[in-house]
Amino acid sequence: MKVLITGIAGFVGGHLVNHLHAQNTYEIFGTVYGKPEERLSEAVRQVLAGVWPLDIVNPSAIKEIIAECEPDLIFHLAAQSHVPTAFKDPWGTLETNIRGTLNLLEAVLSLHLMDTRIVNVISANIYGVVKPEDLPLTEKQNFNPGDPYAVSKIAQDMLGHQYAHAHGLKVMQARAFNHTGPGQTTLFVVPNFAMQIAEIEQGFAPPVLNVGNLKAERDYLDVRDVVKAYEAIALKGTAGEAYNVCSGEAHSIEHFVEILLDMATVDIKIVVDEGRLRPLDLPRLAGDNTKLREVTGWEPTISMEQMLRDVLDDCRQRVSAHQRTNTD
Repeated sequence: MKVLITGIAGFVGGHLVNHLHAQNTYEIFGTVYGKPEERLSEAVRQVLAGVWPLDIVNPSAIKEIIAECEPDLIFHLAAQSHVPTAFKDPWGTLETNIRGTLNLLEAVLSLHLMDTRIVNVISANIYGVVKPEDLPLTEKQNFNPGDPYAVSKIAQDMLGHQYAHAHGLKVMQARAFNHTGPGQTTLFVVPNFAMQIAEIEQGFAPPVLNVGNLKAERDYLDVRDVVKAYEAIALKGTAGEAYNVCSGEAHSIEHFVEILLDMATVDIKIVVDEGRLRPLDLPRLAGDNTKLREVTGWEPTISMEQMLRDVLDDCRQRVSAHQRTNTD
């Protein structure tokens, strides 16, 4: 079975490649923003049947790639997904996420690949600020975006819905709640905290953990469970439908910090950094994964504690590797 992953060099893309390759049933292709030899390790490139540089906003380029590999499954991961960046460059975020999705769907449609199944990856940020009585959120919840990134993802979600119902494309929306795991950039909160702790442990920073809003509550999954959900949606989901990819439970960021600090090998003080506070931060976000579980049989398997330990250990390894590089 041929699989195309857009944005394959990203955090989730790497884990999706690992998961699919381990099954020995997929021929995996990918697209990269930039040069594949710079964005992908040699080990990853060796398991791919093909990889192309791609700016997803270029319609002819994505059409040429899809025409060449004729995928059975497409996982559309390519996106600008960092919320602070979206506030700084709203148009760049809107163009990448909306136009990029439109280009992909138009390419599949124009090539008449009507049996190709597409997982259109969305964000739970589309739900925005909700009433406590609406939690946990189901797929029927109204959208209430609080940032440009959420607006772009609503449009992306609706494009997938429209192309499924108006044109018969087999597009499913995977509405992903927060997720983390080994290898995630420190632009995101959990690896950012973990990296600070790893640097403190190895003597590269004073024993102070800089944090933002710790009261916000989020529904987190390990990325390794997330990519399994994406595959389940691709194989068993219904065209035009949306599926929440979440754990079903919300925990405060403060709780994550407490667990990470318990795992630290030194004493660390918490300090609130005003620069880390967002213009609008959702107080609580928790999803209902009933639809995903009932339709696909998927279940999360990695505990929150294991997820956080693996992120911290990964950051420790990154700090050690950086230290070795600088001393060689």
